[in-house]
Order: sequence, then structure tokens, then C-alpha cells
Amino acid sequence: MTAPLTFIPSPEQGVWYLGSFPLRAYALFIIVGIVVAVWLGERRWVARGGNKGFIGDVALWAVPFGIVGGRLYHVISDNQIYFGEGGAGFVAALRIWDGGLGIWGAVLGGALGAWIAVRRKGIPLPPVGDAIAPGVILAQAIGRLGNYFNQELFGAPTEVPWGLEIDVVNRPLGYEEFATFHPTFLYEALWSIGVFLVLIWADKRFNMGHGRVFALYVLLYCTGRLWVEMLRIDTANHIFGLRLNVWTSILVGLGALVYILVSLRLRPGRESPEVLRGEGNPTQGAGTDSGSDDAASGPQPGEPNARKSSGPEPRPATGRSSGTPGS
Repeated sequence: MTAPLTFIPSPEQGVWYLGSFPLRAYALFIIVGIVVAVWLGERRWVARGGNKGFIGDVALWAVPFGIVGGRLYHVISDNQIYFGEGGAGFVAALRIWDGGLGIWGAVLGGALGAWIAVRRKGIPLPPVGDAIAPGVILAQAIGRLGNYFNQELFGAPTEVPWGLEIDVVNRPLGYEEFATFHPTFLYEALWSIGVFLVLIWADKRFNMGHGRVFALYVLLYCTGRLWVEMLRIDTANHIFGLRLNVWTSILVGLGALVYILVSLRLRPGRESPEVLRGEGNPTQGAGTDSGSDDAASGPQPGEPNARKSSGPEPRPATGRSSGTPGS
């Protein structure tokens, strides 16, 4: 089947060489996405009252954990690609630059790394998630452009004007005769940009806190991923006739919705800046003074002791009275 008159052409290459060093488009867009997410998360964290540089410190833990988690999810959920009959093998499972990061594993792994980082600082995790959520979904949109250069994650054959031309070598078995396919990676990227805008608006409009911005990100992303996943034709495991990631989108999305509803009832409002700086108890609201430690510690070295005994001072034993009333 020939390509329609209008279509999106696939790039001729996805790797460029600087001497002997390969510069891969897939890795490049992931790196750019990470930088944007950290930069935006840092700005949002400081605007909410947190200390400057904290999100960068969290990223040192969250990013490696997220990459490992994303790769593990991909390899486990699509294990037949590597370990099934005629699979690519264990070494191929480690070649992350060839593509293959599962967003669910990346979010879970990144959350674990972030939890380790914030625990070391005595800061709760939910406000960190609220600060970084818009940056994370924007990073996902940027990262999806790497799928374009890898000619992967496209959908069913189509003749729409924005159909994506795929080289024959990259077409799935049984689809060799089709020239253009739904650019599902592009659909997801555009949906993610829309989610980013909604998160920014909702956070300002409703003064969201206690992890609800992050939960809204998860809910909206799952909603979009659900219909995008239905269009994809790449190899995937199925449960009761549906792709694994369809079930994941449904269950994770419902979990995010429940979290939002329960959290709104139990913990309305937003954390105080003191909590974000590790100076207050997460259960305390803004303006709460927890200064009892100073009172319990007593006078400090070099400070006058303002506390005196409530009883009269003992008089010298002179053997006679003072003789002057009121002295």
C-alpha cells in the first residue's frame, strides 16, 4: 500500500557520531526532559516556600532510580522480547539506548529515590511530588520525541493526513504492506502538554497540596494513556483481551482518583513553608509556632537567667533586724 499524499516522514537517522562517540536522539530527548523537569520543579519548590537547590538534591536520587525502574518495568512487562523464543537475550535487555522505558516503573522508581532523599532531610514526600509533577509530565512529552527517531510506539495503519511513515524494516510482522501509521507517541506528547497546562492552572486555582497535584497528574495521564494504548500495535502482553498497560492505566488512575478525594477530606489546603524547609511538623498548619524546645532547654551559655526563685532571698545571719520598714 502506498503512502497518502500528505504524511509525517520518519527521520533518516536517530544516531549521530561525534568521532567515535554515538549521540542518540532517544537519550538526548530524555536528558533534555530531565533537565526541564528539575529546573521547573526547583522554581515551583522555591515559590512554595522551600529551600533553593533542594529539588536538585532530590534528583540525584530520583533520576537514577527512575531510569532503572523504567527499564525493569519494560523488560518484565515485555519479557518475551528478550527471553522468549527467539528473544534478543539478556545483553539486549541492558541496552537502554535502543529504547524501552516503562513510565509506570520510572515513576515508581523515581518516587522511591525521592523518598530516600527527602527522608534524609526530614521533609515529607507529598509536597515534593506536587512541585515536580508539572515538570515530570512535560519531560514525558519531550521524551516521546525520542520514539519518533527510533520509529517505535506507533499505532494502527491509517491514511489520515498526519499519518506517520514507517520504514519497512521497522513495521511489525503482518503490517509490511502498510506505509503510514497513527503516531501514537505524538498523541501522547500532545496529551501530556495539555495535562501540564491543566496542572499549572489547577494548582493556582485551588491552592493544591498534600500530594494532590501529583495525583491529578497520574489521573490525567492515565486517562490519556488509556485511549492511546488502544491504538498501539506493538508487541504486548494481554490480560482478558486487553493490553497490560490498559489495565495498569485503569487501576492506577482509579487509585489516584481515590487519593484525591480522601486527601481533600482529611487534609485540605497546602503545607506551610516551614514544612517544606523541614522546620515544622507536617501536621501543623502555617503560622504554627513550635517553640517549646527553647523553653525546655533553659538558659543558654552567655545569656542572663531571667528566672528567679519565687521565695525571698535568705538574709545574712547578723543577729539584728534591718530596722527600716520597706527596705
